[in-house]
Amino acid sequence: MSDPSFLAPGVYVDSDHPDIIAFAREAIGDATSDAEKTARLFRAVREKLRYDPYTIRFDPRDYAASAILKCERTYCIPKAVLLAAAARAVGLPARLGFADVKNHLSSSKLIESLGSDLFAWHGYVEIWVDGTPYKLAPAFNASLCARFGVPPLDFDPATPADALLQPFDGAGNRYMEYVADRGMFLDLPFQEILSTFERLYRVRDMAPKHDEAFHG
Repeated sequence: MSDPSFLAPGVYVDSDHPDIIAFAREAIGDATSDAEKTARLFRAVREKLRYDPYTIRFDPRDYAASAILKCERTYCIPKAVLLAAAARAVGLPARLGFADVKNHLSSSKLIESLGSDLFAWHGYVEIWVDGTPYKLAPAFNASLCARFGVPPLDFDPATPADALLQPFDGAGNRYMEYVADRGMFLDLPFQEILSTFERLYRVRDMAPKHDEAFHG
């Protein structure tokens, strides 16, 4: 059983915001089962916001789900916040999860910008479907996956299962490696994440740039 707090709005997971409620209701449409609602929300968030790792921001106000909803491009953490908020808005218990990962197909430009191939605080969401928790990572939109030769993640309501990032690409090459678990959270631990980014990366010096791998 999930905790009742997994349905409560937060500072960042502002599931009670009118824009979030409207987005979530439109996304689920006529779905009636929790599994189908989850599948439609997952796809809506995955595809609405294109993944762009050069969009790290430093103002906490930019990380509220209602603010993220207005973006066209963002990265894994905001997309996870939006999915968690949308899930709670339609009665699906949800919380945020984070892990440190290595993306073996990341671009050389991105690794140069970060100064590392370790991506700390990769965001995903744990959603309870009919009493069972499933871990879902809505980060990579379908067109980006096609560019990297990886099938997009999906949540099949007929056979529910975790939808975390694949360890291998379509050719069997190493793709994503989970290195360390950061734990589960009811709301976004913004200051902790920002402190880690500033310690590990040159995020304050990351100027927006065209990276063919992510911008096409």
